Formats: sequence, structure tokens, C-alpha cells
Amino acid sequence: MESAAAQPLLKAVLWDMDGTIVDTEPYWIEAEHKLVEAYGGTWSHEQAMQLVGQSLVHSAGILQRAGVRLEIREIIDTLTAQVISRVRENVPWRPGARELLDELFSAGVRCALVTMSEAPLAREIVASLPRPYFEFIVTGDTVTKGKPHPEAYLKAMELLKQQEPGLTADHCVALEDSAPGVAAAVASGAVTVAVPHLVPLPDDPRRAIWDSLAERTVAELEDLVRLRLGAGEPAATFENIN
Repeated sequence: MESAAAQPLLKAVLWDMDGTIVDTEPYWIEAEHKLVEAYGGTWSHEQAMQLVGQSLVHSAGILQRAGVRLEIREIIDTLTAQVISRVRENVPWRPGARELLDELFSAGVRCALVTMSEAPLAREIVASLPRPYFEFIVTGDTVTKGKPHPEAYLKAMELLKQQEPGLTADHCVALEDSAPGVAAAVASGAVTVAVPHLVPLPDDPRRAIWDSLAERTVAELEDLVRLRLGAGEPAATFENIN
């Protein structure tokens, strides 16, 4: 039997999807522009940036206020269908994401997808990957409160604990690119790595920040967990780890 000391400290990695694994944000922005313009309105880059990482319900409400005369559900379905159509033409992978997923899979580290996109798009992305990297997915249509609320991450960790009762948030690393996503991950207690993409992130000593996932390794994620557990402190210890 493996001793407690020999057991790996990194037990799971929780992945955001849009902007972290795939560069689908331009697809969402394109869909938003088309929808607003179809109702005679205008949609600026600044408005689009405010929706990055937000729940689709929240985003749909903003689009209604921009003049889209559809119900929330209709807006979500319209946007999602267009993004899925674009993904089927080309999956825009983010640098290093697939390589890190593959290394985690080979190392036996459990992974879950935690995204505010809904299940149809998440399944499309997962099906495009060469191996079954994700044990399960938590999507925006399976929670009542979207990011920046931590519900999605807390749900993922509860699902992980069903198979591994000793798992805690300190054993989990969350990878996020947006301010709402980082806020949700930090609030859940997970060790959080911010990988900024389209939108600059505010300073926050409770998370690490990486410029990219390119050439990042499982060992580096393990180091972050070891630092958290060794220090016995929150992720404030991780500020500006590059």
C-alpha cells in the first residue's frame, strides 16, 4: 500500500475551456456582433470584452439591453449554435493546452472541465481531443450560479471527492484565463493559475500567473500544490510565479 507521504499532492486539475483550452472567444464575439446587428444595434469591442468569462445567462441579459429582442434561452441557443458551427470548421487550440492535458493523462492526474459554455459546445471540444482526458464536465447549464460564483468549481470538487474522499481544494489546481473565472476558482479554494488571454487580469496575490501553458509541465503544477500545502497558507504565496 502506498504511504500517505508517497501519495501525489496534485490530485486533480480543473480546466476552464473558452480562452484556456480553445481560443473560441473570437467566435463568441463574432456571434454577438451578428446577433446585435440583426436587431439594428451596435456592439463594441469594449462591450464584448465585458462578457469574457461570464455566464451565458448574464451575457444574454446584456445582449437584451443592447437591443436583442429574444428571450434569454433563445439568445443562448443562437450564440451557441453559431460557435459550434465555427468549431466544426476549425478548433482553435490554445498553445500548450493539449500537450499539458496529455502529460497529465499519462501521469494519472485526474482532470475535469469546468466551463460556463453549455454541454453541446463542451462535448464538441472534448470530442475533438485524441484521448479521454476529462473524467467529467461541469457546464454552465448544470449550475444555478455562473462564474464568478464558485459553484461550478465546488461541484467539480465534490464529484472528484466521490472517488477520493481525502481530496481537498488544496490538492486541486484550476486553470483560468478570465477575471470571472479566476475569481470563481480562487473563491472555491483551489490552487489557481491565471493564464491571461484577451483581457488583462487585475492584480491578485491569491493566484499564480503564467503567460502561457506552452511548455508548462505536471511538475510545475505539483510545485504549486506543494507550496500551498507546505506553507499551510492560501494561494497568496503564489503571487507572480512565472
